[in-house]
Amino acid sequence: MSRAGVSRGLRWLSLLAAVFALGLVMFGAFVRLSDAGLSCPDWPTCYGEATWPQHAQAVAQADAAFPNRPYVAHKAWREQVHRMLAGTLGMLVLAMAVMAAWRQRRLWWLVGGSALFAAIGVTLYMRGEHVPSSVLAAAAIVLPLVAAGLLRAPTAAKVCLVALGVIVFQAMLGMWTVTLLLKPIVVTGHLLGGMTTLALLGYAALRFAGIAANNDALRGLRRWVALGIVLLACQIALGGWTSSNYAALACGFGDAAFPHCLGQWWPAADYHQGFILWRGIGVDYEGGVLDGAARTAIQMVHRLGALVVTAYLLWLGWRLARRGLRVCAGAIVAALVCQVLLGISNVHFGLPLPVATAHNGMAALLLLSLVGALARTQRKPLVEGDGA
Repeated sequence: MSRAGVSRGLRWLSLLAAVFALGLVMFGAFVRLSDAGLSCPDWPTCYGEATWPQHAQAVAQADAAFPNRPYVAHKAWREQVHRMLAGTLGMLVLAMAVMAAWRQRRLWWLVGGSALFAAIGVTLYMRGEHVPSSVLAAAAIVLPLVAAGLLRAPTAAKVCLVALGVIVFQAMLGMWTVTLLLKPIVVTGHLLGGMTTLALLGYAALRFAGIAANNDALRGLRRWVALGIVLLACQIALGGWTSSNYAALACGFGDAAFPHCLGQWWPAADYHQGFILWRGIGVDYEGGVLDGAARTAIQMVHRLGALVVTAYLLWLGWRLARRGLRVCAGAIVAALVCQVLLGISNVHFGLPLPVATAHNGMAALLLLSLVGALARTQRKPLVEGDGA
């Protein structure tokens, strides 16, 4: 395959993978917010089946095998479809990694080894051999990162290899989400992993499309855009912590819940208990384990984070617009305004599922708008069509 052919293939494949990842992030939020995260108590199967139990006999066997987790049809399919979609994205990213390393075939062994170790690791996990499974999974994560370091190619191609390592780790987080019974730090990490995958694929797609800065003045904005991405990532983490600890309505709902919290500007809250990251193994976190004061603390910190991020991104949008990047600025500000309104609507209307899911999706779009600004403020590729 020629260099131009590889570049064209990566351009379209990265775009497809980025769009697919955006849909997967939203569907994952729908699964989590509809309390379907433990609807398949095993992994990667669902009650021992590749799909999910659909006939009376299969349902009876499922209930007998997992008496503490009775089968709920309208939830189980959501969780298992989410896993299937994640597997499909993994194959797309694997194809991107192979194409990115096409010109250096010695790196195929690293990419192929990653895929092989991941597959064997899943098989061993299903057989109950968790230690060797974890070792192979760790190797499957590291090998693409090593390949990215060795690859002599523009940055966009390296990102494809990094994305492969991230998506293997993301699969492990999905497994731990089930096995550790929705532990908040794991669920939050799973959300961040999905957003990271989306950001990497979106960045690769933009760079392969030739989006880049035309002058040094635009590149001078890069560090401010990067800071915006870091701040937004912190806020997304706070949002994940809020959701995984079931603290979204800790301030109540309706008129008294916003801008006040429980009818006060600064209610009593337990910030220590609210931000204990690890509480041991064996605790079932479905429905949450924190008391009201701890959940209130989480909600208040999430709101303060939202204020900081909103102020910074408005300022960043203003700076981008002044430098001529009006489309980037408009996308950031529009997504930001929608995100704030969706967050307020969640509290006011009592966390309706469509609004809560849209809140997660808009966070993803806001992240993509910042990634677009990052691509727009970086240098052009040295060779046209190669990405950078």
